Amino acid sequence: MPLTTATWPQPAHPDRVASGLIRWAERVDALAKGPDTAPLAEFARGLATDPAGAALLAAVFGGSPYLTELVLRETACLHDFVDRGPEPAFTSLMAESRAALSGETDRSRLMAGLRRTKRQVALICALADIGGLWPVEQVTLVLSQLAEASVRLATRHLLRQLAERGAITLPDPEDPESGSGLIVLGMGKLGAEELNFSSDIDLIVLYDEVRAKTADPHDLARHFVRLTRDLVRILEERTADGYVFRTDLRLRPDPSATPLAVSVGGAEGYYGSMAQTWERSAMIKARQIAGDPESGAAFGRFLRQFVWRTGLDFAAIEDIHKVKRQINHHHGHAAIAVTGHDLKVGRGGIREIEFFVQTQQLIFGGREPHLRSRGTLEGLAALADGGRVDRITADRLADAYRFLRRVEHRLQMIDDQQTQRMPKTEEGLAALAVFLGYPSAEPFVAELRRTLEIVEERYARLFEEGPCRPTGAPELVFTGTDDDRPTLDRLADMGFHNPAAVSGTVRGWLHGRYRATRSERARQLLGELLPAMLETVARTPNPDQAWLRLDDFIGRLPVGVPLFSLFHANPNLIDLVAKLLGTSARLADHLAHHPGELDAVLTPGFFDSLPDATHLEAELAPQLATARDYEDVLTILRRWTNDKRFQAGVHLLLEQPAHAALGCFLTCAAEVALRGLQPKVEDTFAGRHGRFAAGGLAVVAMGKLGSGEMSVRSDLDLIMVFDVGEEETQSDGSKPLSPSLYYARLIQRLLSAITAQTRDGALYEADMRLRPSGNAGPLATSLAAFRTYHQDSAWTWEHMALTRARPISGPVWLQAKVTEAIADVLRRPRDARTLLDDVADMRRRIARQHPADTAWDVKYARGGLIDIEFIAQYLQLREAHHRPDVLSPNTADALRRLAKAGLLDAAVAGRLQAALALAQRVQAYLRLTVDGGFDPEAAPAALLSGLARVVLPEDAVESGCFAAADAHLRAVQADAHDLFRELVEIPAGEAPSAGAAER
Repeated sequence: MPLTTATWPQPAHPDRVASGLIRWAERVDALAKGPDTAPLAEFARGLATDPAGAALLAAVFGGSPYLTELVLRETACLHDFVDRGPEPAFTSLMAESRAALSGETDRSRLMAGLRRTKRQVALICALADIGGLWPVEQVTLVLSQLAEASVRLATRHLLRQLAERGAITLPDPEDPESGSGLIVLGMGKLGAEELNFSSDIDLIVLYDEVRAKTADPHDLARHFVRLTRDLVRILEERTADGYVFRTDLRLRPDPSATPLAVSVGGAEGYYGSMAQTWERSAMIKARQIAGDPESGAAFGRFLRQFVWRTGLDFAAIEDIHKVKRQINHHHGHAAIAVTGHDLKVGRGGIREIEFFVQTQQLIFGGREPHLRSRGTLEGLAALADGGRVDRITADRLADAYRFLRRVEHRLQMIDDQQTQRMPKTEEGLAALAVFLGYPSAEPFVAELRRTLEIVEERYARLFEEGPCRPTGAPELVFTGTDDDRPTLDRLADMGFHNPAAVSGTVRGWLHGRYRATRSERARQLLGELLPAMLETVARTPNPDQAWLRLDDFIGRLPVGVPLFSLFHANPNLIDLVAKLLGTSARLADHLAHHPGELDAVLTPGFFDSLPDATHLEAELAPQLATARDYEDVLTILRRWTNDKRFQAGVHLLLEQPAHAALGCFLTCAAEVALRGLQPKVEDTFAGRHGRFAAGGLAVVAMGKLGSGEMSVRSDLDLIMVFDVGEEETQSDGSKPLSPSLYYARLIQRLLSAITAQTRDGALYEADMRLRPSGNAGPLATSLAAFRTYHQDSAWTWEHMALTRARPISGPVWLQAKVTEAIADVLRRPRDARTLLDDVADMRRRIARQHPADTAWDVKYARGGLIDIEFIAQYLQLREAHHRPDVLSPNTADALRRLAKAGLLDAAVAGRLQAALALAQRVQAYLRLTVDGGFDPEAAPAALLSGLARVVLPEDAVESGCFAAADAHLRAVQADAHDLFRELVEIPAGEAPSAGAAER
């Protein structure tokens, strides 16, 4: 019996309790006269004398005329509530309603049954709310379930009637919704399952003109419009039994110009070209509540593309806030009040909490699927979990939401009115406070005001920040056709050598010279950003050059509003972009073509320590789970890897990580991407050609991918190795293939997926030249052929390359076999003299083919990367037969292992590791910032300064310069070259031995 755990408020109007009890006694007497209702009379009589029951009745009679009528009319429902509790009472009531009405053919009986169910559910919800038995979330969920069931029962009835008239053909009359083509979307609070006590329900009715079956397609629209009109009548017409729900269809596409039911094609056309931001926001909560599930699912997939943009959409902030400002202006809610205040659309009200959540969802939900919840409370929790909102803000807004919804419900329970407006009189305010369980108005008013102020303050932080302008910055004028002299003077003071050129550039922007600045909104945002942009660029080493690159950057943008909105919402990004543009023409060009990569900077943890493979897999997996098809998988992977490369580049430019961490991060990102891609490619290929039951394909990383030393611009050196069962001669698909042909074509598919150029670029460039026999060999190498080739035919340089080989994708069992085969090759005994001569000769060949013109060509310069890598590879091949523990694909780790095994002097290993790390840092920085060769004479000052910071010890950077960095790099390389000569060239002698020129 729930009365023992309920806490009933005091009667808000004590004078009404007596009259209510008189009517209750009359109800008892009437029930006692009926032979079937005598037990109910016994219950009612006992309830009035029980202390808890009397408290319930006093709270109802003294608080709500509407609930008073319900307990008198639905006494049996009240009995069930008291006897069993709210949850069982509701569950059994809905089951009985569905059983009685799901096949109802008489409309009047259907309408009466729906209204009876509504009254009873309303009574259960009200009592569970008033007595504190259900939290707000449970109340709103139950009301939403009632509305959904009512719409579904009415829809099923109307579909059957359409079919009986011959207007449509139902594939399954027993399940009229399936295959009907009808889609009924619950919007707003119904879609989010947050319906309030006396809420309207917002619906959109669509019909799928392809799936709906009719003899006369031209009349299909008329039939579904009639169905919609009848649906509204069934739900909202007031009869002697009351009404079910008031219904609002105004959220459909362009309601002033479209019929009540809209075709799916028409809706998709509208949302794809004409819809506004507020309509995207509204669709966050859209949920199919009735109709054909397949049609609804297809339209839902379209809606996901419409609502969830892959790029961060900060323009949504201002668009949504414009709606809020219009509401405030229309309803006069410019400030917080208590008496007469609207809890929904007023300052600090429910709508501000909803807008707070929905705006963040629109901005970030395209890239972070976990934010795509319909419910407000779930959305707040997801924002906090994802680091988009601090936990304190989320908790305070959640508490405020629950409190305001509870107050809203009590307001509506009084007379079953759809209102959120507080009483305008002190007496009304006091009565509401008591109905809510407060002893008087004062503590309630204090809590309400405090809650509204919390919401207003948190909402204002998000929406009401001023334009992006440095504090105290003077006005800068770029209007008209002539330069403004004070503006030119100000620009010169800021550090621009050619202020007239800067002023002319800005005027061109504001006159819409570029595509990105042609819209009024883009020019408005850019005008607000200009002071901050000028101040930031002025701080770069060469402001005029950086400004020219910024002009080029903006000139290449296809549209401007998204990026300018991003800057407006995150002024710190202007600093970052200025640094990128002031350092590297390559980055400037890349950003101009891919401005969306700046979105990644705003993801949580972007500037933290770079994540490992486990975290990267956890990040990528939910994004791949949202893919609709194979092409979507490729798009997601390209954008994700671009984000990771951009993150690594920003970290490198800001000089945050050691290169080893950067290389490991980029390598892990590539591995995770390939592991995500390979199964998708294989599944698509298997749809036509099947699979080999005991077969598989392993992707083997070589080069910098294999060694874990990738840079931002590294390509992927790969080998593909397959294996099948001994008895398997053909794949098991509809178009079977032999193993070699099957895996050759599969590898071609995989390579195409990796390297195909799209507007997002390629996933990676891939190089297969390290496979057995190089470009002359087949793409697909069987495991047996791989073993045979490397045991019998491979050249020394191929075994050197194999020291960096490791499987990274494919079946675990096959990766293990390939790892074993590689180890067998590397651990075999070798002739030390032949090996030494081969290594020395190969280095001479490379020196002739790739002469290094400068020490900054750190790959080919003597004492650079190749010399150090050759030392590590040579010693591993020489010693692995006796000491297999020296083997490691990573060069630095291999040197460490060789020193630990006593096969390389520890001091020598340390000098080589230091030289390796320096060369890798320089190479990574130059590949990030320079296209082609690096010419110190032509390089910008910012680039030279950056290189000095990369090369020189931290305590020497302040007093150092590029000349000092150049001298330090040359000294380190000279030392490493001396070590290469000592370990390889001098022992090999002046000339190679016979045969070394070829092997």
